[in-house]
Amino acid sequence: MARLPHRLSCLASVAFAALSLQSASAQQDGENLAPYQMLRSLQFVQDTVVTGDHSAGEMQRYMIGAIDKRLRSVDASVYSDPRNVDAALIYAMSGGNPATLEYLVSRDVAGNFDNRVSDVLRKYLNGQGTLVANTLKAMVPEYRNERIGPYLALVAGNVAVTNTPLEALDLYDWARLTAPGTIVEEAALRRSVSIAVEADLVDKGLAYARKYARRYVHSPYASQFADLFVVLVVRHYGKEITAPDVEGTIAFMDADRQREVYLRIARQAAISGKNDLARYASEQATGIKGGADDRNAEQLARLYGGMADIPSDKVTDAMKAITDLPEANLSPEDQALRAAAKAIADAVVRPPVAAGSGPEIPNAESLGQDTVANMATTPDVASQAASSANDVSGSGSAPGETADGSATKYDADFQTYVDRGRSTLNAIDDLLKEEGTLQ
Repeated sequence: MARLPHRLSCLASVAFAALSLQSASAQQDGENLAPYQMLRSLQFVQDTVVTGDHSAGEMQRYMIGAIDKRLRSVDASVYSDPRNVDAALIYAMSGGNPATLEYLVSRDVAGNFDNRVSDVLRKYLNGQGTLVANTLKAMVPEYRNERIGPYLALVAGNVAVTNTPLEALDLYDWARLTAPGTIVEEAALRRSVSIAVEADLVDKGLAYARKYARRYVHSPYASQFADLFVVLVVRHYGKEITAPDVEGTIAFMDADRQREVYLRIARQAAISGKNDLARYASEQATGIKGGADDRNAEQLARLYGGMADIPSDKVTDAMKAITDLPEANLSPEDQALRAAAKAIADAVVRPPVAAGSGPEIPNAESLGQDTVANMATTPDVASQAASSANDVSGSGSAPGETADGSATKYDADFQTYVDRGRSTLNAIDDLLKEEGTLQ
């Protein structure tokens, strides 16, 4: 696996060199490459990018621009060849310039372009896909054995996902099955994972995730997949998902990626109060050796594992583990989590002190536990908002006060953890009151 990106890079370089030589030779002979020939090279480069050769990204951008010029400059008679028509349509569905398809269709006096297909794609590329959702869906079976078939299925799935996600899954299944090992399959699998996560289709989500991890873990879009997989695991661990399910997917990744995913799971699990999962994922991350940053990963695992141990009888050990962590090695977000965890752990182990002789007189020490709400944060931890069709993200802010009474906004994860810790403290106080400790 370690040699795969290098081999793909070499293959892509050879293909690009061959294309350049062929282009130069064609120009000398007064001829040019046909659009469908150029498209094949673009497809090869795109497929190498999603299977791990990120260095081919620049080549992909260059080739999209070169094909765009070629499509516009060739004589109209070239499009009497259906392969060149398909090349123009696939180019438009592969990240090409939508205006080029408009240009070609408007000048198609010979009727080489199928008006139904071109009209549907033009609406889709102009953001009006929902208007032609039914037409697109009906076209998929008709063109499933054609060159544009997998691309049409992918586009139809993209349109259907908003209103009929289960139908989109079927369309994505067909797209990936008819174009295995390509950028079409990568996109279809990643979007299928997203649908399964949102619809709580756990079995399907695990199946899609395992396929993606096995084939496209080196894709530049793999981070989006990792975010989705973390949500799936944290949401369903201990019920539909078990440790072997998690390990069965992560096993396809290299050491660095395995550790990164386990740490993401541990962090989100600790914030969500899934303490068993946080401990498990932290232990798994700690046990993976040989990566590029073992020490930093171990420190993060200690932080997330320590957060999970705060509500347990190991709170003293957890507090020590969190306190001993060097703050300088943590991101601003994890620094905020460390500060919150330390304050909550300290409040949990702090002995209550009676402040009066009646239930109406509060315990001054117990009230002091709420000082976690007054903790100042750095500007980097301020509330943020983000959204993406594939990423699981969000924004959050909560009003608080600093020592001088000014308002403070918290990072969403930080605020979630603080609120959960405050609830734990309130529950402890209630128990003490019931036993008369605060009387």
